[in-house]
Amino acid sequence: MNYEKSNFRFDIVAGLSVAAVALPVGIAYAEIARVPAVVGIYSAIFPLFAYALFGSSRQLMTGPDAATCIMAASSIGAITGGDPSRYSLLMVALTLMTGLFYIAAGIARLGFIANFLSQPILVGYLHGIALIILGGQIPKLFGFSAQGDGFFPQVAAFVEHLGSTQPATLALGGSLLLLLIAMKLFLPRLPGPLIVAAIGIIAVIALRLTDRGVAVLGPVAAGLPPFQLSIPGLSELRRLVLDAAGLMLISFTSGVLTSKSFARRSGYDIDANQELIGFGAANLASAFVQGFPVTGADSRTAVNSATGGRTQLVGIVAGVAMLSFLLFFTPALALLPKTALAAIIIVSAFGFFDITALRTLWRASGRELLFSLATTGGVLFCGAFPGVFIAVILSLLWLLSAVSRPNDAILGRVSGIDGFHDIKDYPEATTIPGLLIYRFEADLVFFNCDLFKERVQQEIRRAATPVEWVLVDASPITVIDYTAMQMIQEFREELAAQGIELAFAKARHHLAHFFRPAWVEEIKSVGSLQLFPGIKSGIQAFEQRVRRENEKGHSL
Repeated sequence: MNYEKSNFRFDIVAGLSVAAVALPVGIAYAEIARVPAVVGIYSAIFPLFAYALFGSSRQLMTGPDAATCIMAASSIGAITGGDPSRYSLLMVALTLMTGLFYIAAGIARLGFIANFLSQPILVGYLHGIALIILGGQIPKLFGFSAQGDGFFPQVAAFVEHLGSTQPATLALGGSLLLLLIAMKLFLPRLPGPLIVAAIGIIAVIALRLTDRGVAVLGPVAAGLPPFQLSIPGLSELRRLVLDAAGLMLISFTSGVLTSKSFARRSGYDIDANQELIGFGAANLASAFVQGFPVTGADSRTAVNSATGGRTQLVGIVAGVAMLSFLLFFTPALALLPKTALAAIIIVSAFGFFDITALRTLWRASGRELLFSLATTGGVLFCGAFPGVFIAVILSLLWLLSAVSRPNDAILGRVSGIDGFHDIKDYPEATTIPGLLIYRFEADLVFFNCDLFKERVQQEIRRAATPVEWVLVDASPITVIDYTAMQMIQEFREELAAQGIELAFAKARHHLAHFFRPAWVEEIKSVGSLQLFPGIKSGIQAFEQRVRRENEKGHSL
């Protein structure tokens, strides 16, 4: 790959800007993942190097993500039952398995899974995650801990412990929160998290806030960790496999949306399959330094874009800058107030809310709005990881609801317009007596083939004249399965017993590829199933048959 020297100064400035945001965010997100702060720094640094080598986006910055962190924490917390040493080791195992799932999916070219969760479902999921994050971080802003098994018990615990609020902690955290919001709104190019962290440290030192009960981060280990990998037991492994798969699905869907959106603004394309490899490499890099799962980071990518970054050298510069801080300047972090970290996380969580999307759904589709809200409710009631599977189930339900009851049409000729058209759209359209031309506007598979049969029967009953032929326009059908083929054969025999011929026009040749060639030929020959290349040729065959029958009648 040739690097243009003219990009260098832009990439250096953008890389340092990204580092200024990514470092405090990594520390803050370590709180969500329930791991030491230094692990958040590891997870912010090394995935950048890996993605720069293997990703397809010029701008995407990988690293800790609030939704990914809370999903990982939910998974490992449920397995370990509070054992901190086991927790850290299994977190690394989960990160490694997530990376391997990414790589396997990339090799299998499964980039299309980014489209598996519909936008309303993903919006609803992220809203639920945002509320869970807020439920966990707001008590820290007030200076106390409110433990609860789930979102609603956590909210109840917060209300119950409000009397334990530490005024100094709330004053500092609230001030830093307002400052961070103001910078995000009015000075978005400034590294808000870094500024807030620095002001928090200065305030702790100048006002001696530790004497007033303000909790600080404490010593942060410098240098790099030794590589350790825990081999899970069989029961743990089964759970981790499922969780890693769910985590990969959600984090890739979210991360690749970020990647695509910034690529679209800058006028280039990304390769979803290569993104799987890039995200996989980023997670493997995180695992090798004892980190937690990572994905595309929208806030840091936005900083990169706003400061003029042009290539993935930005990620390398940001990683080197943070690595230098990790090696030489970590003592400065010891007095970082935890309430400042809570403020950083709270502002990040608010970034997950997409009220515009909900308003648009309200105007556009009440059904999809309900799916989105149901996903949010599932996450809040059941937790982050069960919420993944709720989101998947709701996506499947939405898909089934959309394709199981498709539109259909009776076709006729319209004067002055070529072709055949839905008589509901053109009431003046004329039909041919005795011939029902029917179009089923969906694939024909096991869950809707009975509906196909039912609707054809209804149209036969409604027809103004007795139906002698049913000619199916099969052009919308791109997939057909064995159940549907069996239904067609049985339905053809039922109609034949009533003196009605069932025929198909414009059937796509590739439909035969779903079955063994010999079986397809057998189906064509048994009962002489009629297939026509077009609707006109089917009409001609019908009219010829009518003429022959009329001629027979006259001869008798």
